[in-house]
Amino acid sequence: MTAPSTTSAPHKGSRWIEQWNPEDETFWEAEGKHIARRNLTFSVLSEHIGFSVWSMFSVLALFMGPEYGIDPAGKFFLVAVASLVGAILRVPYGFAVARFGGRNWTIFSAGLLLAPTTALLIVMEPGTSYTTFMAVAILTGVGGANFASSMTNINNFYPLRLKGWALGMNAGGGNIGVAVVQLLGLAVIGIVGAASPRVLLAVYVPLIVAATVLSARYMDNLGPVRNDTGAAKDALKEGHTWIMSFLYIGTFGSFIGYSFAFGLVLQNQFGRTPLQAASLTFIGPLLGSLIRPVGGQLADRIGGAKVTLWNFALMAVATGVVVTASVQESLPLFIAGFIALFILTGVGNGSTYKMIPGIYRAKAGAKGLAGEEAAVYARRLSGASMSLIGAIGALGGLGINLSLRQSFLSVGSGTGAFVAFLVYYVVCFGVTWAVYLRRPAGAQSEATAATEAKPQLSYAKV
Repeated sequence: MTAPSTTSAPHKGSRWIEQWNPEDETFWEAEGKHIARRNLTFSVLSEHIGFSVWSMFSVLALFMGPEYGIDPAGKFFLVAVASLVGAILRVPYGFAVARFGGRNWTIFSAGLLLAPTTALLIVMEPGTSYTTFMAVAILTGVGGANFASSMTNINNFYPLRLKGWALGMNAGGGNIGVAVVQLLGLAVIGIVGAASPRVLLAVYVPLIVAATVLSARYMDNLGPVRNDTGAAKDALKEGHTWIMSFLYIGTFGSFIGYSFAFGLVLQNQFGRTPLQAASLTFIGPLLGSLIRPVGGQLADRIGGAKVTLWNFALMAVATGVVVTASVQESLPLFIAGFIALFILTGVGNGSTYKMIPGIYRAKAGAKGLAGEEAAVYARRLSGASMSLIGAIGALGGLGINLSLRQSFLSVGSGTGAFVAFLVYYVVCFGVTWAVYLRRPAGAQSEATAATEAKPQLSYAKV
């Protein structure tokens, strides 16, 4: 999707940087890291609010009592629709950074969050039709798409050796927007009651305006990054894009799906009141978000594939605890298992995203590329792949909410869905081992070539 351009004409405006080479340590230490950190800071702010808006219906569902006339299945479907739209929009959002510039697109995408927030301020009351709520749920999807443009943009600012940390910080700071909106929802319910959802929405209007203004004031566009439609086509043909998408469904798809569904499950399976549910729902997303940079740092240190492998094993164990708690109707055990799952999704989110640039740097070595040529190849393919992987991974949120909806319709609880999730994590464990750690005969020569070209970039270390 993106690649350095040495022949394109300079862009007009003071916020365009025409020369950028983060792999040059002299440049990085002198000025690159300061610019990158500034852009990371305000990218996180915009993405953070985007996640809050995207997950807004998971909080508003706690305010929607019997007077709204929407059953549990209907509420699960609203959050599933928001999840679907956010996932689909991640593809064009990811490509928009190279087309319009990271700063420019952040300004636009942050300002666009006013549309769903204002719409909810208008319609959030009993008597509003389900069709209207569905239309606004579609609008909230734009918040989820911010992730793709933010990650693609920050990926271009940082050198390979720091991508795990940088992408983990960027994504973790964004993900925590889910927990923050849930905490604010808890505060509103506790202070003014469940009949006042507009108070929560009113808080976000000035925050969105502030994020838009700060992005315009402090962020930069990278001139050397340009659209490369060939990279998108190459990424679609690349098997690793689809394998990593499958794994990212298990990590990020689980994180966002559980974030949207946790409060609804507590209400409908364990009979919690809106206030009781709200007092618990924020804990998992908060811990999962805070731990994401740690997953990236662990991947930088010992290899993303190894971290991802054992993380899926632990996710399967934690899901087994959730299944047991669901069958036994044990709320303390259920909460413990779910919080463990949230933490593990955060670690896995960091490690899987670290794997992506490492995979393509290893492939560059296998092709005999080195130095700047290898960096260009890896940046080009990883940038295109991130947009696609992020979009497909987010569909896991849709799958989780639709699975829980069907499970509640069929058996009155989420047990059946949780068993399906456990099986998925076991399969992800097997795929990670088979493709990135076992080194089967078909991939042996490529992995070996990558190791010989630059040992630290073998698949075992991605």
